[in-house]
Amino acid sequence: MSALGRSSMRRSNSLGEIDEGLYSRQLYVLGHEAMQRLAKTAVLVSGMKGLGVEIAKNIILAGVKSVTVHDLGNAQWSDLSSQFFLSESDVGRNRAVASQQHLAELNSYVPVTAYTRELSESFLAAFQVVVLSNSPLEEQLRVSDICHARSIRFILADTKGLAGQLFCDFGENFVVDEPSEAEPVCAYVQHISQGTPGVVTCRDGQGHGHGFADGDFVTFSDVEGMSQLNGCKPRAIHVLDEFMLEIGDTAFFAPYQHGGVITQVKVPQLHSYEPLSAALAKPKIKAMDDRGCSLHLAFRALHAFAAEMGQLPRPRAQADAERLLELARGLTAHQELLDEGLVRTFAHVSAGELSPMAALLGGLAAQEVLKRGSRYDGQIAVFGADFQERLGRQKYFVVGAGAIGCELLKNFAMIGLAAGKGGSITVTDMDTIERSNLSRQLLFRPRDVGKLKSETAAAAVRRMNPMTRVTAQPHHVGPDTETLYGDDFFTALDGVANALDSMQARAYVDGRCIRYLKPLLDSGTEGTKGHVQVIVPYLTQPFGSSVDLTESAVPLCTLRHFPSTIEHTLQWARDEFDGLFKVPAENVNKYLEDPAFLEGQWTTQDLEGLRSSLQEKPRSWQDCVCWARQHWESLYRHAILNLLHAFPPSHETSPGVPFWAAPKRCPRPLEFDCDNSTHMEYIMTAASLFAQMHRLQVPRDWAAARETLRAMAVPPFQPEVGVRIPVTEEEMEEAPAGVDEEQLAALRQELAERRWALLEGGCGSTHRMEPIHFEKDDDSNSHVDFIMAASNLRAANYGIAPADWHKSKRVAGRIVPAIATTTAAVAGLACLELYKLVWGHQDLGSYRNSFLQLAEPLLTRFQPLTPPATYKYGQETWSCWHRVEVPGIGAHGEELSLQELLDQLQLMGSERPVLGLALTCPIPDAPPALQGVHGLPVRTVLCGVTILYASFWAKQKREAQLARRLMQLVGGPPGGAWQPPRILVLDLVCEDQQDDDVLPPVHVRLPCG
Repeated sequence: MSALGRSSMRRSNSLGEIDEGLYSRQLYVLGHEAMQRLAKTAVLVSGMKGLGVEIAKNIILAGVKSVTVHDLGNAQWSDLSSQFFLSESDVGRNRAVASQQHLAELNSYVPVTAYTRELSESFLAAFQVVVLSNSPLEEQLRVSDICHARSIRFILADTKGLAGQLFCDFGENFVVDEPSEAEPVCAYVQHISQGTPGVVTCRDGQGHGHGFADGDFVTFSDVEGMSQLNGCKPRAIHVLDEFMLEIGDTAFFAPYQHGGVITQVKVPQLHSYEPLSAALAKPKIKAMDDRGCSLHLAFRALHAFAAEMGQLPRPRAQADAERLLELARGLTAHQELLDEGLVRTFAHVSAGELSPMAALLGGLAAQEVLKRGSRYDGQIAVFGADFQERLGRQKYFVVGAGAIGCELLKNFAMIGLAAGKGGSITVTDMDTIERSNLSRQLLFRPRDVGKLKSETAAAAVRRMNPMTRVTAQPHHVGPDTETLYGDDFFTALDGVANALDSMQARAYVDGRCIRYLKPLLDSGTEGTKGHVQVIVPYLTQPFGSSVDLTESAVPLCTLRHFPSTIEHTLQWARDEFDGLFKVPAENVNKYLEDPAFLEGQWTTQDLEGLRSSLQEKPRSWQDCVCWARQHWESLYRHAILNLLHAFPPSHETSPGVPFWAAPKRCPRPLEFDCDNSTHMEYIMTAASLFAQMHRLQVPRDWAAARETLRAMAVPPFQPEVGVRIPVTEEEMEEAPAGVDEEQLAALRQELAERRWALLEGGCGSTHRMEPIHFEKDDDSNSHVDFIMAASNLRAANYGIAPADWHKSKRVAGRIVPAIATTTAAVAGLACLELYKLVWGHQDLGSYRNSFLQLAEPLLTRFQPLTPPATYKYGQETWSCWHRVEVPGIGAHGEELSLQELLDQLQLMGSERPVLGLALTCPIPDAPPALQGVHGLPVRTVLCGVTILYASFWAKQKREAQLARRLMQLVGGPPGGAWQPPRILVLDLVCEDQQDDDVLPPVHVRLPCG
């Protein structure tokens, strides 16, 4: 059997019955063992209102064994505001029965049944997890006691208006195998003392602190001298400072010499839970502030109120609120700790049901499992009818229709956003639906695979709420689509919601919102972690101020010569893939197609690579195997020998300071072995991909490959002379030595003649190659197999532990772990902030950014920061939201010339214009420091990178430029299609500015677009 066959079988067996194509992103969140346990879990969800259906939806997408949905009640009009699987035709039907078919369509692997009788003990015994929502206290206590006695995991979830509660009882002996989902912390040892306790001095790979926390458990590897620590049982640590920590007794160990890695070990934790009856009396409340106890009492009092009055408190009914408060007081002996205002507010809105709250609590509760009136009556009970009309008039732009985008659109439909006169939602996404999307993107079904995400999501939303006015578009949002999403489009919007993975794309949308002064809701997830940032013009900092927009780039010299982690070798292997199988083919094809290709800015190395690609054309499978074997020898033996020739193991940076000190690892060359499975996997995958790139149809013959390899002789190693190996990033960036122009010209001439000969001989088409683009989601194409083998061989060079297939796929494919529970919770939090935006709050204290980590579980909500200073002159500063707004038309409606515009800006003077402008902030009670008037000599007027005016030009040129109309100055290319802007953004540079002075831009409003 081939190595490729063994690899595929190994992956299949490791997952049992789990469909990796469907659950690939979730597997990176939960892990294989947890997914297998999940697939054996039968779950009961009782209560099919908005919260219950959210919970059921999330756990069905996650892939449990089976789900039974239960409800004794029939659908009502008010249910339609949060229960997205109910329609007007379902009013009067049992909620569980009406929802069952829709839920069953979410995941073909999870049977879904409806149950409409009382929950008996014998019925409950069939489940491993029971979830209650929308049930009275008496029922909660009864079911809780049954579940606790039978070791059934019990979860209670409920929402009332803007408040929610979640209770978990996982039994008296519940083991958490991995308390945190974060990757284990790793640091490089600098020194270890002998003593009681021993003290370790260490740092991370960038020279920063170690990153451990007090009480962590650690183990060691690669320690020289004090080798007793290598592979030791986990040791508890005590952190002394950011570089030093205690590890227990080392007094009788051998003295430390050098080297070593200290790695965090995840130690399982044992937890004991109490039944609901005990927890009600002595609750262990996990809340961000002291309001948790008051809300706990309010929920208990609500049950008493409902039992006494036969209904929930009426919206904004003062008498009902006072009665609820009286009941709450009777439940505590410490009435001074009761927040009476909070209890009254809770009473006023407790009859309401909000889709965002259901989404938030539904995500949290589902994650614990893994471990004729108006349809808006529930929402109107909280906010009122006028606010509901305002929601219906909103115009919103949703960028992205992936997991978060689907949840946002579902919530928008439920709350009635853009469901009234004048309202609209535009959703755009250029991607099509893949199978891996189905496990976390609620609006898609197996029949939708291959369809556009935006169109499918929009159609699903219309089915949930036919009044929602949603338009789907298949475009990405970026500089090249500004003709579609330009001045007219953004100016008409009320707000934007980001549902994007890319930091750069999110920052671009943020920049557009700054330009057009539009609020933005930005959401993101990674595994069980999620965040929501609300961005409000003039009030809050923009997206880029709180997030590192650059992907964490590894220094090139580290990847090429000094890897220290498996992530480094995987990134190197990913680059190798493109460098071997994509770039050469693209260059050969361009060379054959374009006569001017050789005149580009090529180096000698580039053209020698092109010549090699033409010379290496294989004619048989044996040729491909020989090419792979020679490349193996070059990478894993000769390159390492060259590195050791330049920097021997004993090399010192300076006297007494070894060159090969952590984090550098001293490598060793490999010896090729036909019987080594990793060596052979590299040969087989590399040869197969090489054949594919050359469009050579050959069988992947394992036996023939082994025979060819045994008969091959590879050239002996010869040290490269005069080659300088850069050690730092600064050395990498130094200018290369002068180019040998004669050699470069000779190469160009040789390749030009070869091209002419190929084309004249009719061989051009036979030399065309097939560029191979890395595709992570097709397990049969050998792409991930090649990267795993290439990376693990390099890891063997440097003494790094290898990665399995799944980690190789995740790192090389830059896969962001994802799960439906986090997505649902994040979308719910975003929509809670949407309410405030639609209301028009101008108080920073009204808004909250959110960070959640469902594995903990942790939910932190905090006030956004004010915008930082972006522009300044002297001692005065302005934020990114400030600009000077000037009309671009004159008194008679004619377009202004540049001179007239400068006059509008009070730019006066015969030889040089002088800037005199006033900036004002539209926020009430803005500080005076935001306003100022200046007289500054203007040096330059810019529109983007185009200079419209410069003081250093000749007088005649300056006068001619000042006389031109604005559209003449910034017009499109001659003869090309061009849409004139409605807003012209100009940057001014003045001569008296200091180096760090940057003036706000000038926004000129033009008459037509």
